[in-house]
Amino acid sequence: MSQQIMDLVEKNSMKENPPEFEIGDTVDVHCLIHEGEKTRTQVFSGTVIAMSGSGTREMFTVRRIVAGEGVERKFPIHSPRVAKVEVKRSSVVRRAKLYFLRDRIGKAVRLKERRRK
Repeated sequence: MSQQIMDLVEKNSMKENPPEFEIGDTVDVHCLIHEGEKTRTQVFSGTVIAMSGSGTREMFTVRRIVAGEGVERKFPIHSPRVAKVEVKRSSVVRRAKLYFLRDRIGKAVRLKERRRK
């Protein structure tokens, strides 16, 4: 009973068409940044290394290398601040979480690209 009530409450705040991507995809995440009264879009591009949660609590983690340093950021899929997620390329992965990429440097971070039909 309580789970049904939670589903009804969460349904209002979920996006109708959530972005479709998978772990291992290289994506551009367009975030809305509010600075004072102004709003701008900032793009964070990197590789999706993890997804977690369900419903409105569903999150994904994106990792990229900036100036030789690894940067990870978690985004809620159903947040109104995530304007859109563009998939730039898909990769072949055999894991649900790509945390092993944290230990790799340079060309070792590359993933094999998936061929699309």
